Amino acid sequence: MTESILRLVFFLGVLGMMLLWEWRSPFRTFPEGKIRRLARHLGLMTLNSAVARILSGGGAYFAAEFALESHWGLFNQLALTYSLSFAAGLLLLDFAIYLQHIAFHRVPLFWRLHKIHHLDLGFDTTTAIRFHPLEIVLSTYYKMALAIAFGILPTAILVFEILLNACALFNHGNARIPAPWERRLRLFLITPDMHRIHHSTYKPEMDSNFGFSVPFWDKLCGTYCATPLLGQEGMEIGLKDQRDPKLLDFSRLLILPFR
Repeated sequence: MTESILRLVFFLGVLGMMLLWEWRSPFRTFPEGKIRRLARHLGLMTLNSAVARILSGGGAYFAAEFALESHWGLFNQLALTYSLSFAAGLLLLDFAIYLQHIAFHRVPLFWRLHKIHHLDLGFDTTTAIRFHPLEIVLSTYYKMALAIAFGILPTAILVFEILLNACALFNHGNARIPAPWERRLRLFLITPDMHRIHHSTYKPEMDSNFGFSVPFWDKLCGTYCATPLLGQEGMEIGLKDQRDPKLLDFSRLLILPFR
């Protein structure tokens, strides 16, 4: 329970700061109202969290606790120091989520779920929590399997989940960063300008910038894109062949993958 409360406190804190930043310095304006977007996406997130918690029996954190108590997993067999095991767990999870993101784009069955995220015709911090419940469940099982197979520390899982949420809220932000600061920041952190490219309707750009926290995996694996073809202002957001605003309805988002 403490783990859930900590995650929620950090999530609400970062979300509040991002909403304030977007209000004070927006990058773009969108026709849909902010309150409606926030209500829909928070509703999705609440449903996702409940479904994932019920179907996973507690999630990756509890799987990591089980692995630690049972002395399961690679890191436990290697008898790593706490610090090294913690750092290795964070690094492994970061790369694993990068690979998961690529899989959800390239495997047709997974894409049917993940495209709910990309159907958003806007791009703001609430887009970071716009996912289909089944995608969240699959992602939770994936992290549980990693926690048990590698013996990732529960504290590494907790810190990673907090960072995952915070970075996602930040890099989906509809906020303007002065160009000199953005160029420096993107050297070690994925910025909104970088991740916005991933939400382009132009497929080569959509198939780039899969990371969520640091740009190193994209650069090492050849999926990095520095600038969009039409520029940040001219780039179209969403999916080229599905731009019906009715797809934004809460119930339609849930059934769309099965149609």
